[in-house]
Amino acid sequence: MSKLAIRDVEHDSIVDLCPVSVMWEEDKLCIPVDEVFDKPRAGNSVHLNFLASDPFHELHSCFVAAWFWYAVIAAILYGAHQIFTRLAAERIGEGLGGFVVEASAALSILIYLAFLWIGGRWSQKFSIPGFNYSLLTGICVGAGTITFFLLFQKGGPLSSVPAILAGGAAIMAIAGILFFREPPSWQRIVGVAFAIVGLFLLRK
Repeated sequence: MSKLAIRDVEHDSIVDLCPVSVMWEEDKLCIPVDEVFDKPRAGNSVHLNFLASDPFHELHSCFVAAWFWYAVIAAILYGAHQIFTRLAAERIGEGLGGFVVEASAALSILIYLAFLWIGGRWSQKFSIPGFNYSLLTGICVGAGTITFFLLFQKGGPLSSVPAILAGGAAIMAIAGILFFREPPSWQRIVGVAFAIVGLFLLRK
């Protein structure tokens, strides 16, 4: 059976309009590549080795940032989190409910870590500062979960959650600019402005 062999193809931009030739050699179809250049005038890079690489490799696009789809998934999950918290608040105490929420979250993360370990994809680093910051994050999440239970038990509407998250988003955006040297692009400034406006629109 004839075999298709592709040799010496770099994963960069191909400039030559006709760099590939085809010829038969006994029982093989060989495709030699004449020239592969990397010049400013080159078009989009052609990645011919992506099938043999990591199946979870990042897909970049000129339209969205690499982290955008993670943000979409996180928004969906966090929205569902608040909906279920609203449903649970009428049926369980805030302490027990918060404990169930955080315990199930911890179990989900343990399953994720087990998946990484079994699949040979473990690359989890550890440091004392990282542990301390993670601990503070967990305390904030736990206290925030109890606060949301109390909010709903006191009659707070589910529609108030976007206003609360908008305030948090504004705080995070400002902290990112001031403390993490994130560029204050006009998109982020507009996002903060909309977050503050949403906070005031849903205050009643």
